[in-house]
Order: sequence, then C-alpha cells, then structure tokens
Amino acid sequence: MKKITRKKHLEMIIQSVPNHPKPKVELEQYATPASIASDLLWNALSLDDISAKNVVDLGCGCGVFAIGSALLCANSVVGIDIDADSIDLACLTANKLNIDNIEFVNDNILESNYDFELDTIFQNPPFGSQKRAGKGIDLEFVKKAKEFNPNVLYSFHMASTEDFLIDFYENLSFEITHIFRYEFPIPKIYNFHTKESRDVDVIVIRARL
Repeated sequence: MKKITRKKHLEMIIQSVPNHPKPKVELEQYATPASIASDLLWNALSLDDISAKNVVDLGCGCGVFAIGSALLCANSVVGIDIDADSIDLACLTANKLNIDNIEFVNDNILESNYDFELDTIFQNPPFGSQKRAGKGIDLEFVKKAKEFNPNVLYSFHMASTEDFLIDFYENLSFEITHIFRYEFPIPKIYNFHTKESRDVDVIVIRARL
C-alpha cells in the first residue's frame, strides 16, 4: 500500500468509497463527503493521532474514517457498525484497496463491550439533523467512547448544540482541544426530504481524557 503524502490524494481515494445503496432512515445514514473526511483525517494526522496509532471507528458506516486511517499508516484499525450492509460494503472496499491492517465488525456498539488497545476514536454517529432519527444518540456515543479510554476522540455533532456539548464533555472529564467546523450536505435520499439538498452546520470535537 503506497504511502499517501497529499491530502488531495487521500480525498480522491475516499471519493471512491461507495455510498450505502439503501440508507436506513432509522439509523440516520448519510455519507460523509470526501472533502470533509479527508480534511478531518489530515488534521488528525498532523496532530499525530493516526500514524502508527491504534484507531477505532465507532458507527463506521461504509468505512470512510477507518479506511482513511489505514491509508494514513495507522498501526491497526477497527470499524464497528450496527448495519450489516454497511460492514459488507466496507469490507469489499478495503479488499479492493489491498488494506490488510483493518477489521470490520457488525455489532451494536452501544450495547457491547470491547477490550481494545486503542489510541484514537473517530465517530460520526446520528447527530440529530432530522427530528425523526438520531436525537441524543451522539451523546450516547460519546459516553461509550469514554468507556474505551482513548487518548483522543473525534466526534461529529450539530453546531447548534455547541455550548451544551462543551459542558457535556467537561462533565465527562474530557478536555476539548480543537473544534473543527463544516457544512455537511444532507442529500434528498429519504421520502420525507423536500429539498434536493441542504447544508447543515456541524462541528467535530477533538477531546482528550
């Protein structure tokens, strides 16, 4: 596997990761755009959170952050998701890219316990962009992430909840070191969508224990 030395190259590879063919509304499944994923991964790389580190992607979906971490020379990568179709697609993509330091697990992370040796967690859980799904699940993911005792956590949330989130993280004894801001496009993929696409302001919190 050739070492990636440019963010644009990483973005191009992530762009080739297939989206879920039949996303499930109850899981609030939206593909993370390659531009956002590559930017966050590149920032994490520059902060020494990926290369030679053990990385876990909670709620990995089709494996964008897990695969991206592996491409950036993580020591080991595990991606976990409740949706078997997502895991199957992630495995196929990793095989096509000849990635051998990655494992995907089909499981409900919120109801399971693992004994990981890990350094960094990435998670893009349902963050409540729709009232029909996802409300509060991102907070449950943060609490679960703390149980794994990572060195660093990267977690997606709605930007409108930033003030609440800062208190929430601090109450869990996390130290917030960075907040990355993105416009996350929500495409028209579910029946209740009325617009072809809309942008949602999201933040990614980098926190340490």
